[in-house]
Amino acid sequence: MQKPSIPKGTRDFSPEEMAKRNYIFETIREVFHLYGYQQIETPAMENLSTLMGKYGEEGDKLLFKILNSGDCFAGITDEELLERNPIRFAAKACEKGLRYDLTVPFARFVVQHRNEISFPFKRYQIQPVWRADRPQKGRYREFYQCDADVVGSDSLMNEVELALIINEVFSRLKIRVSIKINNRKILSGIAEIIGEADKIVDITVAIDKFDKIGLEKVNEELRLKGLPEEAITRLQPIILLSGTNGEKIEELKKVLAASETGLKGVAELEYILNRLKGVNLQAGIELDLTLARGLNYYTGAIFEVKALDVEMGSITGGGRYDNLTGVFGLDGVSGVGISFGADRIFDVLNQLELYPADSLQTTQVLFVNFGEKEEEYLFPLLAEVRAAGIRAELYPEAAKMKKQMGYADTKKILYVALVGENEIAAGKINLKNMLTGEQELLTTDELISKF
Repeated sequence: MQKPSIPKGTRDFSPEEMAKRNYIFETIREVFHLYGYQQIETPAMENLSTLMGKYGEEGDKLLFKILNSGDCFAGITDEELLERNPIRFAAKACEKGLRYDLTVPFARFVVQHRNEISFPFKRYQIQPVWRADRPQKGRYREFYQCDADVVGSDSLMNEVELALIINEVFSRLKIRVSIKINNRKILSGIAEIIGEADKIVDITVAIDKFDKIGLEKVNEELRLKGLPEEAITRLQPIILLSGTNGEKIEELKKVLAASETGLKGVAELEYILNRLKGVNLQAGIELDLTLARGLNYYTGAIFEVKALDVEMGSITGGGRYDNLTGVFGLDGVSGVGISFGADRIFDVLNQLELYPADSLQTTQVLFVNFGEKEEEYLFPLLAEVRAAGIRAELYPEAAKMKKQMGYADTKKILYVALVGENEIAAGKINLKNMLTGEQELLTTDELISKF
């Protein structure tokens, strides 16, 4: 018989892995609550009309579409079937699809429930998303996103708080990170002053390689992309921008003096960085002009977070977007948000072995089963122990001692309780530490206070 398997790009998680994942989710959730964010959930599937056209042509291709239940051929002619055009077929045979991210469903949620929501609305969402992507290291077809967004407020205080949330989450997880920050308006301003507004993507992609390939090669790439020499000359001070955040800001004010949009971006960044100065940030924060993220999406500040001690793509990202809800007919709702990449954080914590010992949430004490009489004695005692919040279990049958001890080892249970005839007569519990082999006789109350 063939061994069962799961689709490529998806994963099973063992109890141990789930304990680790829950540690990540709980840490993020606690920090979100700390800053006043409230949780919502949306369905795994959305109407395709909600999803299509929101992620660009590439994104549309990566949507998992769901065949209509019942007769999915209804309304499709024989000619259309013979055409074998997958896009046209899907348009008629599929009305629903799996969500591709949490942002578009959130925009739909805000528009649909706008009369029940009070603005500014701070929501977070921790749910899986699906992409029909080619699976590779660190890229899955089903993965979790942990998003926090605030909509209905233009205040830059929101950006400052999101940077604080990022800092707090990673200091709790003990991952050393660098927060990179930029502003879409600065990028637009750069393209504007060199007269190449439509080449903004080419410019940022090239600048991004400066560290790896050096100035000459960057300029060469810009020439290949069709940038005139004059524009490349004007770009030089921007490509070579270095120093502290403050020095970079001062240089940008000079370079972008002729661009109103660019200067507005500089002012926004300056505000965010100044506000963060008064706080003791463990994470380094760096103004990085090569940070572009999904350009057509963002309109203001953009964030990206890199882990310092391990090779991994960005583990958190986000930014300010204007008019998130415009695509659903509600104009003028600005928002800003971040998304923690839980699956990448999981991989980072695994590589650096940073999980705290107690994150496993395994059973704390296993009661050995000696037989029916002992079982009967232990049931009320177990109830008392569990009522005190101690994770306890009784082995389900009176198996050989070796087997019961082996079970405790496999489950990484640190303490085993032995209650036989003598212990029952004395009203005591013989508690054994599986690591040290030490044993002690305790009353039920003493056992409870020990934990």
